[in-house]
Amino acid sequence: MRRKQTPIRSARHHIAAAALAVTTTVCSAPAFADDMSAEATLKDIEATLGGVPTFITKLPKAALPGAWLEAKAMEFSGPTALDEKTKALISLAVAAQIPCEYCIWADTNSARQAGATDEQIAEAVAISALARHWSTIFYGLQIDLEQFKAELGGSQ
Repeated sequence: MRRKQTPIRSARHHIAAAALAVTTTVCSAPAFADDMSAEATLKDIEATLGGVPTFITKLPKAALPGAWLEAKAMEFSGPTALDEKTKALISLAVAAQIPCEYCIWADTNSARQAGATDEQIAEAVAISALARHWSTIFYGLQIDLEQFKAELGGSQ
């Protein structure tokens, strides 16, 4: 880090770390690469977060602008359809299933900073485990999807 961390900046770094780690892994978004240079992206990250986490400097220059634009739009653009606590709990649940040790750490801290209780954190992780459990059963037993839909209330 280039600057001393405050609790608010630290929380933002946790969120950015998780968002950028997942975003860069899942989709490098080369279509965004022309919208912003890597240098301009680093300046924007520093302005937004108060510093540039070291891991960000390790990303390929071609991937950085797209990854940051997506993370910034979802995490730092102000109100979206989901509040910060809900986003952090969803991200934690996904991180627990990926698994991503970095994301789990960052998302747990972000959830707590957004007001999540230990019980809410535990429930989010338990729900993700339940989804994984039943997915394993459905796939492993080769349950017919159309029959499943019909039996549980329709075709949607």
